[in-house]
Amino acid sequence: MIEEEDARERVLGAVPETAGEKVALENCAGRFSCERVVARVALPGFDNSGMDGYAVRAEDAVVGARLRIAGVQPAGVDLGLVVEPGHAIRIYTGAPLPTGADAVVMQEDTELDGEWVRILDAAVLGEFIRRKGADVCPGEVLVGSGDRLTAAIAGVLASQGIAEISCGVPPRVTILATGDELVKPGDALRAGQLYNSNLPMLAALFRRAGAREVRMVSCEDSLAATTEVLREASRAGGMVVVSGGVSVGDRDFVKPAMVAAGYSAGFWRVRVKPGKPFVFGKHEASGALLFGLPGNPVSAYVTAMLFALPALRRWCGAGETFSTVSVMLEAALTNGGDRPHYLRGTVRDGKFSQSGLQQSHALAGLAGSEVLVRVEAETRLSAGSWVRALVVM
Repeated sequence: MIEEEDARERVLGAVPETAGEKVALENCAGRFSCERVVARVALPGFDNSGMDGYAVRAEDAVVGARLRIAGVQPAGVDLGLVVEPGHAIRIYTGAPLPTGADAVVMQEDTELDGEWVRILDAAVLGEFIRRKGADVCPGEVLVGSGDRLTAAIAGVLASQGIAEISCGVPPRVTILATGDELVKPGDALRAGQLYNSNLPMLAALFRRAGAREVRMVSCEDSLAATTEVLREASRAGGMVVVSGGVSVGDRDFVKPAMVAAGYSAGFWRVRVKPGKPFVFGKHEASGALLFGLPGNPVSAYVTAMLFALPALRRWCGAGETFSTVSVMLEAALTNGGDRPHYLRGTVRDGKFSQSGLQQSHALAGLAGSEVLVRVEAETRLSAGSWVRALVVM
């Protein structure tokens, strides 16, 4: 049995170097950048008005002043207008600031009188002016390699005249569920059978995490069938995720099947709860990575979060392998066992509380959780303690 961190390092070390592909900005949200992008133009690119109103000299625009309207500057091409003493230029939001203007009076604080404008509220020097480069300066780093891209980042990149960005290429994921007792949701159950919850749960998890393509496969409990399915899955490359059949029972065939199908056995069993019977390997020919998860749904979910999703994120080009938040414990947490325990729970007003049964089969408790909190072996964390928690997906 190996430690959790050692297992994760071995998994991440087996992930191939991230390949990059150009992605149009409108399609980049949720992907991870493979390049460092530096601003090449200032934002704003010129001094401009933050309001519809009048560009003025602040010293002229006192309460009651009447200023002659000398022109109109709309948003768009700079007309090269100049504000002379005693004059004002009608201006619109985003329009270039005329030479000589050092303030803008918004139209609600003025009264129009033919070719003149009366000032009802005195201008303040620099008011309602957006200065060149106040938002972004040339040379400023906008995106780092490994950063997760968002719609807002797409917007700032577009403002630089950029149309596409290099992103990591997500792998294909094949998810295999073993077990003669499993029935596809929608089919009739017989005594002793269970609906297969792990396949849709894990497929949803990997799709949400950014897998390029997710394929679901069911397999009967036999060495020949498991070997053939693993061999076929290896041809697609990417990641192969197996749920169930990784323990030491007479009908647990994943370990011998993976060897027969051409996978090296990287390691087996990790000192963590839930999820000790976890196996990892790599296909010698295709390079596909195999993750053998326990069959109990909570154990499958937690080990996927701890080992498979970090590998997926690394493959996709992510700089960080986890999404975490800081939470305060609403009540004390105790782990009297010999393995670190990931407890499932919710966060309200920054405080963590456990959700439902903390057992490896308890799906409802998992479904009601938002984060996982790690409690070390033989450890008691007191109420009010602050800890880092993994955000569930």
